Amino acid sequence: MTNELDKRYEVRSVSRAVEILECLAQRDGRTVTEVSREVGGSKSATFSTLQTLEMHGFVASEGEGAARRYRLGLALARLGENAMAQVSLRDLARPVLDDLTAETGMSSRVAVPDSGFAVIVGRVDAPSAVRFDLHMGHREAPHCTGLGKALLAELPEPESARVIERYGLPARTAHTITDPAALLADLAEIRRRGYSVDDEEDAEGVFCVGSAVRDHRGEVAGAISVTGLKLDLPVWRIHQIGDTVRTHAARLTALYSGR
Repeated sequence: MTNELDKRYEVRSVSRAVEILECLAQRDGRTVTEVSREVGGSKSATFSTLQTLEMHGFVASEGEGAARRYRLGLALARLGENAMAQVSLRDLARPVLDDLTAETGMSSRVAVPDSGFAVIVGRVDAPSAVRFDLHMGHREAPHCTGLGKALLAELPEPESARVIERYGLPARTAHTITDPAALLADLAEIRRRGYSVDDEEDAEGVFCVGSAVRDHRGEVAGAISVTGLKLDLPVWRIHQIGDTVRTHAARLTALYSGR
């Protein structure tokens, strides 16, 4: 069975109702006249559709007569929450990770936040002989990994400071940031440029670049990353990879948030 949409089966009245909801989503509090002008069609047909949507809680209104103004109803919030609960970030991330690995030639992962840590829920291995220990369910430290820092940077500074205080900043390598002030400055830089860099901070000779993914509320839902061998990789190339990861994270955000 195909999932392709066939316009032959379109129910125009349903499409019109969706167009009206989209119209109300653009600006809160519109009159029947304003809605009908925006979506086209007669005011009587627009009024009937608005009334039907209001009966089911998808639209709410206030006022009387021509001054009556309509807005989105709370039933949409309930459906939105249910829809998000049915969407798996891991499943949506798979084609994004495939493309990210193909473009960079490096292993890629997706993780979700859990009590300050980043938990890996999906991965795509690079087509090379090198295999990293990137197993599913692994908890990445918040202060020294690409995924961990990408998520930590999205927290309000008081909250990220509490995570740092709670778990400490144990040194994994000679490059691990172990000073709280230095880490907070690094997190500020991550927020500015949109991606994190683990420059041999978790494992000698290995670097990782991560970027956060957001949900429909604009809140952090997870992060994606790529991991590779540092070797003699120049700094400019690492930041070029960061731009690529950030672009794919934005793509996944659009898929996950429905934007």
